[in-house]
Amino acid sequence: MGRKRLTQKQHAFLAYVRAYVQEHGVWPTYKQICHDFGYRSPNSVTQNLQALQKKNFLRRDEAGFHLVGAHHAQHGIPIVGLISAGPLQEVLDTHVGTITLETLFPNLDRIFALRVSGRSMIDAGIDDGDYVLLIDDDIPNGGIGAVLYNGETSLKRIYKEERGLRLEPANPEYEDIYIEPDLFEEVQVLGRYVGHVNQAGIKKV
Repeated sequence: MGRKRLTQKQHAFLAYVRAYVQEHGVWPTYKQICHDFGYRSPNSVTQNLQALQKKNFLRRDEAGFHLVGAHHAQHGIPIVGLISAGPLQEVLDTHVGTITLETLFPNLDRIFALRVSGRSMIDAGIDDGDYVLLIDDDIPNGGIGAVLYNGETSLKRIYKEERGLRLEPANPEYEDIYIEPDLFEEVQVLGRYVGHVNQAGIKKV
């Protein structure tokens, strides 16, 4: 459902590829990657590429590998100048950069979205049909996040209790959900809530 976590080496490999593509506009060659990482064999490059593809950070087609979400770094809102928030000043009309999703979310490579179905989180500003933004990370006690248990998912405020988890809605019309897994059952954390998107725009927390 979401992206699987990367190892430290895979994070480094992905960061290298992103930086290279942004600087040069093309992918590094196998020879270049081997040189920069000290690999003795191009098989190490292939293994990293396949791992990132499997974890949904890369996609592959007839033209080769592509960064998932790479267009976010290339398009955005232009910053066309400076404006005074003090005394009146002359307008400085110049292009000084671009606001992209990576500007708003520095860990964009670890963020994914899910569409919300239901209204149990409306008092947290999250409504039916919104897209919640989740980061591949642990959820602090009392934080909002998504969990998977016994084939079912839920977005709630999550509290860790002695026998399991309590999922608290942000709508008085809904009741708490208690998860008390057996010894061999597993509750999977899908991601920690970092914002949502709807027709009003993007809200970041």
